[in-house]
Amino acid sequence: MILELDCGNSFIKWRVLDANVRQVVGEGIVDSDNALMVGLKSFEGLSLKFCRLVSVRTAEETSVLISLLKESFDVSVMCASPTREMSGVRNGYEEFERLGLDRWLALLGGFHLAAGACLVLDFGTAVTADFVARNGDHLGGFICPGMSLMRNQLRTHTRKIRYGDLAAERALESLMPGRTTVEAVERGCLLMLRGFVLTQLELARSYWGEDFAVFLTGGDAALVSEIVPGARVVPDLVFVGLAMACPLS
Repeated sequence: MILELDCGNSFIKWRVLDANVRQVVGEGIVDSDNALMVGLKSFEGLSLKFCRLVSVRTAEETSVLISLLKESFDVSVMCASPTREMSGVRNGYEEFERLGLDRWLALLGGFHLAAGACLVLDFGTAVTADFVARNGDHLGGFICPGMSLMRNQLRTHTRKIRYGDLAAERALESLMPGRTTVEAVERGCLLMLRGFVLTQLELARSYWGEDFAVFLTGGDAALVSEIVPGARVVPDLVFVGLAMACPLS
């Protein structure tokens, strides 16, 4: 079995593949190293042979997790690292090593699936957009706060904004002007997010007309999918790129 990990700023996304047929046999999202260990150790029939991971955490935090994995499962661990070029894609950052590894792997995966120009939109804690031309040149991208960051900033800096997750979910059942604070905040943040997406689409069209693919990934991708009807929603796009960056054969 192969363990794949996407270690983000807030959560660790994991999945286990059958090494022979490359099918997902288990997956989950946890908020700590300890929770990951508990989840994996409770996985019935787990027999790991390989592990590969991508991490945007500090080197120290990543090293601690790798040590835990080796001690717990006696497994070798491959960790994705920055590179100037891979699989026909050329990193567009002036300092290529400063491009977030999760972004790099997602755009690698998008270009591989599109076999041409693509716009990759990732909706996590932060929202990112990356543009890859048909010749594999990464043109750069944009970063803005995701829904949770926007919401939490308002909660933190505005004393009277207080509400729970259930109220937030209900508020998004409509996009009419809000008549309560939770409705006004949640709908306002979502409209900002959708405006960001529409701006990225306009820019992509200015580059390539209609000859490009759009990929949506990340936990909040469903919030914008209806305004990009031709987009491909690929929840595990980072893992597509991870398999390219850390091949096991």
